[in-house]
Amino acid sequence: MRRHTQQQQQQQQQQQQQQNVSSSSKSDSKVENPSTTKKKQSFNNNNIFAVCLLFRVINALLIQTYFNADEHWQSLEVAHNIVFGYGHLTWEWNKGIRSYLHPIIFALLYKVISFLGLDTPFFMTKAPRVLQSVFAAVGDLYLYKLSHALFGYHVARWALFSQLANWFMFFCITRTFSNSLETVLTLVGLYYWPCMTTSSTEVPSRKWALVIAALACGIRPTSAIIWVYVGLLELFLTRDRLKFIFLEVLPIGSLVFGLICIVDRLMYGTWILVPLNFLKFNFLSSGGDYYGTHKWHWYFTQGFSVMLFTFVPFCIAGIIKSKCWKLSGLIAWVLGLYSILGHKEFRFVLPVLPIALIFSGYSLAVFQGPNSQENKSSRSRIKWPSQLKFAIFFLLVTNIPMGLYMSLVHQRGTEDVMSYLSEEARHEKVKSILLLMPCHATPYYSSLHRNLPMRFLDCSPSEEKGVVDESDQFMMNPNGFMSEFSKNWSIPSHVVLFEAEEKALSDFLLSHSFREVKRFFHAHFKVDRDLQASVVVYALTGS
Repeated sequence: MRRHTQQQQQQQQQQQQQQNVSSSSKSDSKVENPSTTKKKQSFNNNNIFAVCLLFRVINALLIQTYFNADEHWQSLEVAHNIVFGYGHLTWEWNKGIRSYLHPIIFALLYKVISFLGLDTPFFMTKAPRVLQSVFAAVGDLYLYKLSHALFGYHVARWALFSQLANWFMFFCITRTFSNSLETVLTLVGLYYWPCMTTSSTEVPSRKWALVIAALACGIRPTSAIIWVYVGLLELFLTRDRLKFIFLEVLPIGSLVFGLICIVDRLMYGTWILVPLNFLKFNFLSSGGDYYGTHKWHWYFTQGFSVMLFTFVPFCIAGIIKSKCWKLSGLIAWVLGLYSILGHKEFRFVLPVLPIALIFSGYSLAVFQGPNSQENKSSRSRIKWPSQLKFAIFFLLVTNIPMGLYMSLVHQRGTEDVMSYLSEEARHEKVKSILLLMPCHATPYYSSLHRNLPMRFLDCSPSEEKGVVDESDQFMMNPNGFMSEFSKNWSIPSHVVLFEAEEKALSDFLLSHSFREVKRFFHAHFKVDRDLQASVVVYALTGS
């Protein structure tokens, strides 16, 4: 009987803790008058943004590794071409399936750097990520504000902890992907949608929400997957449906879309409907499948689970306990629709990762118990429950090493080699470069920042099925490819390749008077086809 009574008491305590967490925003709003609360929130938001900005700047400076080609080739390389007049534009820009809206942000940064005479290799590589860290800090702040509007301060701070501690956010959010900026815009936009929040301290602005959603779609057309869900939810819940459609969605959407079209018209030199071209290639023709496909369940069983990592059980528990189905439904909606597409990548679902981390924050808040423990007038040290201490220790001890290893160690060779070549080029020791590796495996002119002849192996998709591109031809038979390639080449002063291909081509390189001058560590384990343990630089003898 005593055990049964104790179990009932424990269950009642757990239920009371959950009720206190979910009602924390209501209790907080009753303490002070609105004007005092608004001033305090402004002060707190400024402090939070300052902390997040400092954290993300350090985060950006710690990134030393290569993740995906689009970080350089679809943003910085395009911006470098705009400002300095040289830089490679990939086939996507010839097909008109990319908007200049995202690269032009970094073009403005390059323009300022050039004007100040700071366009050195260090600033050219670090400044774009530092700028992205500012955007990332804005995203962190709005994750906090969104969590506060939904669940109150008690959950918001643990949601922010989850965001800052998650290894994949650390690894990816300060990189210059369009997905990174899309993620920030998603957090800001969700905060302003009336259907997503129930804030008692700030009235959501649906017009601002629509502007932000339109900009996100301009930067990445696939962002429409998120905003279709939110828009339909708003349409279902709002009372003024006709006003919403005809006086807000259509005018604001048309205005923003028109401005984006004008930007692309100025940059392309002709009228281009990027979203339409993007839709045709990636959805109607499955063009993205050219770069590889995964099973339909990949995001659920591998992709998104790896991104969440040890936050997975906390996220699931938070979804169940919070019962905020409209927000968890957005995660399911995005993962479900992206699962239909054959070509899948981690970064595609980055915008819903912070949402999942909000639910992780909810779980941690439940562990801590009612926020009445945190009496602001009391200076006594707050005692955290042992289960909360263990959870924090577990999350930090698993995510920090993972984040640092992926950011500082894994696949750093292709970044290091371009920094090295850039410095060598400044001292006029490099005349031309040949990259004998899978296409887009390194940064390009945006990192080299010298207008020298460079050549990489092309992998543009062919309109004819069954045609093997240069990159794949080389990887399948390095010696055979180079025997043909060298018949018509202009011999470069430097050749860059991975260790796996170096073993096959060592005799060829020696026979053409090349010698090894530098070797950079790249990875401890297999990447793509083979173990790309190091990146090797060969120089022509006497160059």
